[in-house]
Amino acid sequence: MEAIFVCYPKCSTCQKAQKWLDAKGVEYRIRHIVEDHPNKEEIEAWHKASGLPLKRFFNTSGMNYRALGLKDQLPKMTEEEQYAILSTDGMLVKRPILITQKGIVPGFKEKDWENIL
Repeated sequence: MEAIFVCYPKCSTCQKAQKWLDAKGVEYRIRHIVEDHPNKEEIEAWHKASGLPLKRFFNTSGMNYRALGLKDQLPKMTEEEQYAILSTDGMLVKRPILITQKGIVPGFKEKDWENIL
């Protein structure tokens, strides 16, 4: 299975991550996070497979995150409610996300990505 690179093409971090993947010769399929945003079931599956805290899947520096006041709301929300809100808008989801058979990592950190390739 090739890797899936979930990204927003205008994002500088996504561009950097894509160049890194290309330099490593990684085969991947691009998924545009806004045009084809993840649904609730996908987010839940990615979260559970990653072993990471759910908050890591939120784009906490994004305008939509701040506009919705999610910093204060998240601690009061159930996981189900968080999955639901993440599925409403691709811009709420941390990007890029790399999905491989070995794991799932939101955000771009070379060391973390090396570990799942």
